[in-house]
Amino acid sequence: MAGVNIDNRFHSPQPDSPIAADGDVRIRTQRLELRPFSDGDLDALAAYRNNREWMRFQGFKCLSRQEYSQAVLGSHREEDGVQLAMVFQASGRLAGDLYYRREGDACHLGYTVAPEFARMGYASEAVKGFLRYLQSRGFREALAEVAPENQASVALLGKLGFTQRGVDTEGDLCFALPLR
Repeated sequence: MAGVNIDNRFHSPQPDSPIAADGDVRIRTQRLELRPFSDGDLDALAAYRNNREWMRFQGFKCLSRQEYSQAVLGSHREEDGVQLAMVFQASGRLAGDLYYRREGDACHLGYTVAPEFARMGYASEAVKGFLRYLQSRGFREALAEVAPENQASVALLGKLGFTQRGVDTEGDLCFALPLR
């Protein structure tokens, strides 16, 4: 990738990892798997997504189980946005989630890790795996928007090689990473 140093330990997709259109994505990294949500993930998702302090920089939060179910279960078009479960390969336990939305040959992404798994490298690992997946599909660039107060996320994007492009109308910092 032009100007990007992505650790080779994180590989995706793997030959045996099924990848289908419109949100049926499965990506394996060293410790994690990114996959569609299942009903069994909803209670853990609601537990961290409904933690107002932890989710203070996020918009997708404080919903009912039914609202989360409607938002993350089933088939979703990439152009409308897809929320993937970030689970531990060894246990299947939910560690967080990754959102993506296709816009032509660019892809917007966002990520959240449950508070008990913060600062353990899981967000970095998941995003690296997802960037490899995007690159394998021929995407031109990855995009991310982050609240300026979310210094952990700003630092992570910088570490991954994203550069700030500006500020959106809501005051969020806009970052981009070329993938070709």
